Amino acid sequence: MLDYCCSPRSLEGVENRSNYTFIQGDVCNPQLVNHIFITENIDVVFHLAAKTHVESSFECPSIFQRVNVDGTRVLLDAAHRARHQPLRFIYVSTDEVYGTSLDEAFDESSPLRPTNPYAATKAAAEYLVRSYWDKYKFPIIITRSNNIYGPRQFTEKVIPRFLTLLQNNKKCTIQGTLPISRHFLFVSDAIQAFLLVLEKGTVGDVYNVGTSFEIPIVQLARELVRMVKNETESEVNEWTEFVTSRPQVDLRYPIRSDKLQQLGWKAEVSWAEGIRQTVKWYQDNPDFWLDINKDQRIRRELDASKT
Repeated sequence: MLDYCCSPRSLEGVENRSNYTFIQGDVCNPQLVNHIFITENIDVVFHLAAKTHVESSFECPSIFQRVNVDGTRVLLDAAHRARHQPLRFIYVSTDEVYGTSLDEAFDESSPLRPTNPYAATKAAAEYLVRSYWDKYKFPIIITRSNNIYGPRQFTEKVIPRFLTLLQNNKKCTIQGTLPISRHFLFVSDAIQAFLLVLEKGTVGDVYNVGTSFEIPIVQLARELVRMVKNETESEVNEWTEFVTSRPQVDLRYPIRSDKLQQLGWKAEVSWAEGIRQTVKWYQDNPDFWLDINKDQRIRRELDASKT
């Protein structure tokens, strides 16, 4: 299903390939998902379908429960029952399932302590996925990754949100004044990690996917201001504004990726290069998300008028 944060334009580069088929549907629809596994010989499943926005998960947790947990159950059940059973089922989770840490970096054996409905549903889905390995030896692998960024990302995520605000001559709005920081992983490095796990990962296992690069959100905003607006250091702060914090925000959640690195993975794209590519893409494609953002605003206004 194409949610509000998806655009068919992202598929234009692959839609004419002979080995590509796009099926629009709901991952929570067992009839559709079962039909796909019956009619196609599927060798590998990468399950990335999820509702991901933390703030929205507090506003409508039931939708996150449906998509992230029920959708995973439907997909697992169909894949397990398929006549041509997949050789790998890779569930892409998040480092947010660990909760917050001010000092210790989490490894794959660290306890899961999610602090928001989004992370809680991802953790619940992980337990579902693992249960199919425990009971059926269904060949699952779980990944837990840092915040992924890069071109084409929807504008509710922090980097494209700041870039979109700046392109519209608006200030970067920073939620709260706490020292929040995040680790960011460039999209191509995440893809290479997923492909390596597919090739060399151990079934039934979990792999953290992360970098050592961490940046405070305030510093991130200031860096993007300098890149987009070419402002002097003394004028950078004029493009940032602190607003009310969202509920239950994790200050940081560092992870260790030793297991993945032992398979031969390391992040290849530096922060300087990754953010340069990202900023350039948004500058070259200012209207990419324009219609979807407009539709989302109209839907909110219509919903508000009904209350």
